[in-house]
Amino acid sequence: MARAKSGEPSMRGSADAWLDAAYQNLVETGIDAVRILPMADRVNLSRTSFYWFFTDRESLLAALLERWREKNTTNLVKQSQAYAESIAEAILNVCDCWLNSELFDSKFEFAVRNWAQQSEGVAAEIVAADEIRLSALKKMFVRFDFDVLAADVRARTIYLTQIGYISMKTIETQETRLARIPSYVEIFCGQRPTDREFERFTARHRRARKATGAGNRGAKGTS
Repeated sequence: MARAKSGEPSMRGSADAWLDAAYQNLVETGIDAVRILPMADRVNLSRTSFYWFFTDRESLLAALLERWREKNTTNLVKQSQAYAESIAEAILNVCDCWLNSELFDSKFEFAVRNWAQQSEGVAAEIVAADEIRLSALKKMFVRFDFDVLAADVRARTIYLTQIGYISMKTIETQETRLARIPSYVEIFCGQRPTDREFERFTARHRRARKATGAGNRGAKGTS
């Protein structure tokens, strides 16, 4: 478990700084790089500073997994429960995750799934996360009067499509992504978004791009 001591000098950094370093090493290189010395080099601190915030490497890894659960699973569930006037708009709410890395971090997802290949414990975390996410998407369809079997299949279609994008590290521009989304939504639920629904969706992503200065960069691993 992460720990912090009162009054520690700023030269020791912070728990978040060490966790950020762990995240960067994981997504850039893989789990083998999430070790105290490489992280100390990244944050430019002594390795002994690590122990002011974490009892050992395992406690850091547990905190890293918790960050992943909160970022990707919790946000996806929240988006599936967000207010929508139609199932098409509900799916657009979920699609926010694929376009906004603040809601769903595809690089993090890819890295954790790779990590799972080396750890039975992490593999079990992946299984649990998949079940929670699929259940949330299924409930979304049921909320709009789809029968249980259809809701289950459509939820899987959305989710497995996205995981395929992530696994293949697909790169598309935001413009290409946005142009395809109405057709994706129609395939997923049999209903195309109305012009008003899609305009609300694109408007919030235009605002987000302006806020971050994202420009026309390619997007990786999202649909």
